[in-house]
Amino acid sequence: MATHPKSNVIAINRIYDAPLQAVWEAWATPEQISQWWGPRGFTLTVHDRDLRSGGHWHYTMHGPDGTDYENTTQYLDVVPMERLVYDHGGHKDRPPLFRVTVQFNELQGLTEMTMEMAFASAEIAHEMKGHIRQAGGETTWDRLGEFLVKKTTGQDIFLIARTFNAPVDRLYEMCSQPKQLSQWLPPTGASMKFIRTAASLNETSFYEMSFNGGEPMYGLVRYLELSPSHRIVYTQQFCDANEQVIRPVFFSNWPLEMNTRIDLAPEDAHTSRLTLRWTPEQSTPEDILQFVNERAGMSMGWTGSFDKLEALLG
Repeated sequence: MATHPKSNVIAINRIYDAPLQAVWEAWATPEQISQWWGPRGFTLTVHDRDLRSGGHWHYTMHGPDGTDYENTTQYLDVVPMERLVYDHGGHKDRPPLFRVTVQFNELQGLTEMTMEMAFASAEIAHEMKGHIRQAGGETTWDRLGEFLVKKTTGQDIFLIARTFNAPVDRLYEMCSQPKQLSQWLPPTGASMKFIRTAASLNETSFYEMSFNGGEPMYGLVRYLELSPSHRIVYTQQFCDANEQVIRPVFFSNWPLEMNTRIDLAPEDAHTSRLTLRWTPEQSTPEDILQFVNERAGMSMGWTGSFDKLEALLG
């Protein structure tokens, strides 16, 4: 979530690796939106939907704890393939919580989605910003990205994005230098140190990680791309102390190799967006199923790591 000139507005900007038509259909088709709408762990039942200016959308979100949340969205302006304006969070006698404006723009085969959520006051916006983060609300847009990749390529990925109060060159440094990376990458409660760091691309780094002082785990990292202040790509594998590739002890099935792509982009004068894309490689169908089923846990793990990165950035 980026800063905005108007203090009562929360802004979100995402770029999806999918054509505009696919992104619009993901929003416009009930069968598609029900597969990604809502934070991780939530499911959706669409009761009725009339996607036009003056129309409405009545749906129930089902929380992971079994709680149902009924919503009626009122569409104020619908311009296909271009813009949506709607009031969100109301139902029957409950007034809407905020007004949303979503703009869709084509960018050479990619699609930029710009969203603004306008609240009654700056105080409410500040409170809701914290609530959205605590509830994992931004994972909705991660789920949309995963859905679009699956729809357009058939590939299962994990996606998570976050805005940081730092320039892109600072973020690049924190993500590309092993000494900096080891300070924030481990999940909450874990520590990490590099036993060997690669001198150049396609060479292997070797690290050790332990949780609360327990038995160490080991891993291999191989950088494939280092584009300053733009993109970082590396592979990661679990291994034993002798650098022999193994499956992690905590899963019976898991891909033998993960490809991590980190894209960095300035979001405004003071903030930058980090988008992480995790793609399983060297995997069986059972590995992929385990990977898909663990996305909620991945979100929690990466959120904890990003919290530490945010603290280091000040």
